[in-house]
Amino acid sequence: MKAVDVSQNAVHSPDDLYSQLTATKKYLVIGLLLVLFLGILAAIIIGSASVGPKEVFQVILSRIIPSYSGEYSALAETIILDLRLPRVFLAVLAGFCLAGSGAVMQGVLRNPLADPYILGISAGASFGAALAVVFGANILQGLGISSIYMMITNAFIFGLLTMLMIYGIASLKGAAPETLILAGVALGYLFSAGVSLLKYVSSHEQLRELTVWLMGGLWGAKWEAVLILLPITVGCLIFLLRYAWDLNALSAGEEVAANLGVNVKILRRNCAIFASLLASATVAFTGIIGFIGLVSPHVCRFIIGNDNRFLIPCSCLMGALLLLAADTLSRTMVSPTEIPVGIITSLIGVPFFLYLLFKQSRRWWG
Repeated sequence: MKAVDVSQNAVHSPDDLYSQLTATKKYLVIGLLLVLFLGILAAIIIGSASVGPKEVFQVILSRIIPSYSGEYSALAETIILDLRLPRVFLAVLAGFCLAGSGAVMQGVLRNPLADPYILGISAGASFGAALAVVFGANILQGLGISSIYMMITNAFIFGLLTMLMIYGIASLKGAAPETLILAGVALGYLFSAGVSLLKYVSSHEQLRELTVWLMGGLWGAKWEAVLILLPITVGCLIFLLRYAWDLNALSAGEEVAANLGVNVKILRRNCAIFASLLASATVAFTGIIGFIGLVSPHVCRFIIGNDNRFLIPCSCLMGALLLLAADTLSRTMVSPTEIPVGIITSLIGVPFFLYLLFKQSRRWWG
């Protein structure tokens, strides 16, 4: 009987409980990854011109294995490779970027309302990209450079500039989280006014392009955009995951983090730079898409807890799944007409977020 008691005590020791909890979180992340894979398959299949799962696998295998010859039509190959796959991959990458950026910003600012949209980073990035659309096209055409690279560069510069301006303004008040949010909202209005001015002075063709682009959408997805955004996404998220432990320490307060050896100033600076790059690069390809970076971390915090080692990857997967679902809904709801995905995410996300905010915020952030 004593031996049994000893074994029971060993099973319920703190180390064993921590290992069990960590294993459970790993399984949840893996489960969410499997759900995302099924969502990708469903998004490729569903559309105005539907294709079967068998054709999808055959087309993909034919590109991976050149010697493989499956039975599929040329139309199915065009739909899958040229239309569906780049759009699906861009949705996944954009969801990764927005949700990962939102999770890191909420952690580094210790504010549940922080995300690229609320802090004005998306507005700043959109202003930079709009500058490239209105004034940069002729210059780049003369230099033989693709305009998309100018959009990405401008979006990142102005997105990062927005974050630096927020810290500059907030430092006058001691960098309180509330001041950061208010500064971001004010700068968001400022850059939105700048975009409106650019729309006013633009040509009819540029005005149409800006208007459609600012609504947020993935209809212009191409393999070039995926190949550019992929290394940015992977590199930034790997770098940010290195700070997961530091963000965990910061959640207990700046003094506690400093006593544990965390340089809070460097932590905030580096996280701001790479989170801004994630959000800005996404804006350059998709326009402004709200809700994803705000709600995804909240949902994952409810599922997996506050440990940033698991919260950041879980938020990325959740963001990719939500944006993929929203985009699939946007292009099939009134097919063949497409609704901008930014409208879908706002219509679905705002009521959902308000429910989470009023019902669960005290338990998550208490």
